[in-house]
Amino acid sequence: MHIATSPAFKQNASRALNDTGLQKALARSGPSFIARRAAAAAALPEFEALRDEARDIKNHALANLDFYLETYERNVLQAGGKVHWCATAEDARAAVLSICQAAGARTVTKGKSMIGEEIAINDHLEANGITPVETDLGEYIIQLRHELPSHIIAPAFHLNLEDWEETFRKAHTDLPADRSFTERRDILNEARARLRARFLAADVGITGANFLIAETGSSVIVTNEGNGDLTQTLPRVHIVLASIEKCVPTLEDCMSLLRVLARSATGQDFSVYTTFSTGARRPGDLDGPEEYHVVLIDNGRSGMLGSAFQDMLRCIRCAACMNHCPVYGVVGGHAYGWVYPGPMGAVLTPGLIGVDRAGHLPNASTFCGKCESVCPVRIPLPGLMRHWRERAFERHLMPGAARANLGLWAWFARRPRLYRWVTRAAAFGLGAVGRRRGRLGWLPMAGGWTKGRDLPAPEGDTFFARYAREQRARGRS
Repeated sequence: MHIATSPAFKQNASRALNDTGLQKALARSGPSFIARRAAAAAALPEFEALRDEARDIKNHALANLDFYLETYERNVLQAGGKVHWCATAEDARAAVLSICQAAGARTVTKGKSMIGEEIAINDHLEANGITPVETDLGEYIIQLRHELPSHIIAPAFHLNLEDWEETFRKAHTDLPADRSFTERRDILNEARARLRARFLAADVGITGANFLIAETGSSVIVTNEGNGDLTQTLPRVHIVLASIEKCVPTLEDCMSLLRVLARSATGQDFSVYTTFSTGARRPGDLDGPEEYHVVLIDNGRSGMLGSAFQDMLRCIRCAACMNHCPVYGVVGGHAYGWVYPGPMGAVLTPGLIGVDRAGHLPNASTFCGKCESVCPVRIPLPGLMRHWRERAFERHLMPGAARANLGLWAWFARRPRLYRWVTRAAAFGLGAVGRRRGRLGWLPMAGGWTKGRDLPAPEGDTFFARYAREQRARGRS
């Protein structure tokens, strides 16, 4: 099972900052996501209007989620499928195992699924004698390396070519030791040859779902590799793993969301493969599974409905927030210590595993607001992180020094005249101390900040003094 290391975020981040291989990978790959997303948005005049529409679709679906989930189940049943309602991760693992055992499965192929990572389905299947095989190229190598994904759309974001070569040589010992890995295609060809037999031998295929369509009972996956289609059409049994908030009302709503998903994620107009699955194979169908199962997972989501964190359930897993996050950009995904990294993980993870275990994550932000500005469904991520900070403060989960400093600041803030006098005196004193160098290399009670950077010495008046002066000038004009 995946043991969350989110409580050790500071230590994880420190190791990441000193990992030269990780820093190389982040510097190489990060900027390309940003540039491609910007180009895709600029090329679509109605992109901002589509973001508004996507937000409204998700808000409507969440406000009526019980109705749409029941409608979805009814249409899945009409199409010859079955829905398994699972309140917890344990329930979901048990449901998947039961389906696999009933099918006599020995090998299971899997498409990329973050909810699959969340419920640790691979570990559970292996513990019960069933071999899961990840078929997404990034997921395949991290399975070989026994790691979690470091990114929700690019699982092996943290790896360099030399890491791939080393891992493949260790795992594929039956191949010639002198084979070449000079190009990315060499990696791709070797993985394709390895996985082809697995696709053909699999008894069950497991995929995630980007969306569930209530109107038709369909599940939708988007990929840039053909593995998802092979996973859900070749085996006799197809299992869809999906969390409850993936449900949207209509096919038209789904298409609107797809228009912002790929553009926000990879800068594509559409992913290479966008596949709709509706039930089991019907008479006359050329392919498809004999059985179609949807394992519908709550695992804490219903507790977020109607709460201050409901907006987080709009997330369509595009990863735009982490692609643009300056904190994620220097520490990578594994530092966050669980399945969901970056700003979306800083909000979702405390909701799923508890703020007592993930309370550091909402603090892993500069609050620059870039995550909110690029989110295709306009989730107010900085505001939600502030909510979690407030919860941590209320529950006395913050360090004593931080609580004391905030309490001191609050005492002064409730006394405006004293606050202004103290800040003016502090600014004057710090300005005098740092005047010669123009910056301060150390500050009392701010050692964590000045350890890694200097603080510019204050110059001129405080904000309050300047604001008052500007207001007086406007009154005279």
